[in-house]
Amino acid sequence: MWTKPYGMKEGFLLGGGLVFAGLMLELTVGQVVWDAFSWPANGIVLAFFLILIGLMHLLRKKIYAFRFLSTYSAAVPAIIWAVMLTIVMGLTRQTVNGAWLNNMLTFWPFVLIYVYMTLILGLVVLKHTSQFSLHTPHPTLHDSHSSLLTPHSTLFFHLGLFIALTTATLGSADMQRLKMITSVGETEWRAMAQGGEIKELPVAIELKKFIMESYENGSPKRFASEIQVLTQSGKNIHTTIDVNKPFEVDGWKIYQYGYDTQRGAQSQISILEFVRDPWLPVVYIGIFMMLIGAFLQIIFNIPLRKIVKIARSHPKRAMAFGALMIVVFFCIHHFMPILHSDTLVPALQSPWFVPHIIAYMIAYTLMGVAALMAIYHLVKRGEIDVEDTLVYIGIGFITIGMLFGALWAKEAWGHYWSWDPKETWAAITWFAYLGYIHYRRFPKHNQRIALCTLLVAFALLQMCWWGIRFLPSAQNASVHIYAV
Repeated sequence: MWTKPYGMKEGFLLGGGLVFAGLMLELTVGQVVWDAFSWPANGIVLAFFLILIGLMHLLRKKIYAFRFLSTYSAAVPAIIWAVMLTIVMGLTRQTVNGAWLNNMLTFWPFVLIYVYMTLILGLVVLKHTSQFSLHTPHPTLHDSHSSLLTPHSTLFFHLGLFIALTTATLGSADMQRLKMITSVGETEWRAMAQGGEIKELPVAIELKKFIMESYENGSPKRFASEIQVLTQSGKNIHTTIDVNKPFEVDGWKIYQYGYDTQRGAQSQISILEFVRDPWLPVVYIGIFMMLIGAFLQIIFNIPLRKIVKIARSHPKRAMAFGALMIVVFFCIHHFMPILHSDTLVPALQSPWFVPHIIAYMIAYTLMGVAALMAIYHLVKRGEIDVEDTLVYIGIGFITIGMLFGALWAKEAWGHYWSWDPKETWAAITWFAYLGYIHYRRFPKHNQRIALCTLLVAFALLQMCWWGIRFLPSAQNASVHIYAV
């Protein structure tokens, strides 16, 4: 133990040490107070964090511990610690005023592990950047699994994730979310913050009309607000705000949030949400870089030539594999009732719906086939064959589906990531498959452990897919549980 080179045992101990330190901090100083990181504190913390990463990278040849943090031996345990703590978050009801496990976003062990993982991510980005070349060859069909992650997709993916994690976390302290209750024919300029305090806005709203359309069964098909917007700068705007169609004025985005559900279409009030997110442009840079990395990951891992070669030399094997893919795809299609519903709730009536669902359906199909192949190779004790390719392409589609969902959520509810139970289990699934990928690239990995990891990841995917419907922690707490 602690003899060079360090291995995964040391990586797990480092993570465990941070969890223990977090528990001590929770007992002594209490919860993490994110409001303390509002501007300019968050800017100072970010600058210090970037400088720290830069110094650790520069000193990596002199200080072995810094060099170790950019290895798979450090990354894999960090991901596993993050998965375990996030599973706890997904199983417990999260509340704004909760403590310890009921408010994991302010729970020191959870925060420290994610900071540690982000630190590792930053060091990996600098390591890849120093090794990056525009002339780096792409993987060929004959490359080993270690080449399936191209330098280009890896750099975009890691850098985008680093930017999104740091700016979204620190920027959350500057985000303002206020709810305004408007009444027909009255002008309102006051809104309520999450803590209950009343704030006056530089924007006044007069509700002209509340609009509601329903399906034949009485469920809402559309609800919107026809409003007059008055600003201190002299703007006088008449507009209509729908779910998925917010209105932006003077740095605020106004969302259709709710109405008097007891009166339905006869409601004389409309609840609007005002959101100001100054860090959003930087977060979007990270998100779009991750999307680029995901698309590159898919493009460079589809083995077209290999598929053609196998189809010619082993047609029965190719047909059997193709049939398996089709069967799994139709099973997934069948078990997604949301695809067959004629009464979609307003939040689902968005241009993002189709690409988001298609990306996840393809991902679930690939991961389902990968799980079946893993079971086959565990039973037959064969070498891992197509699992890696399926997972590399699948994680690309999961990333695309997740990020499309984040962009959709921003348009529908005003936030790209709120750790809703569905989002929490999506993150768990994503990290679990990333853990498999990183473990497979570990020089001394155990194949059976890798295959078991793949099955665990697929089991977690089931929880993300349909299992949260049965979790007590998600009941009346998730906006992703629809009656369809």
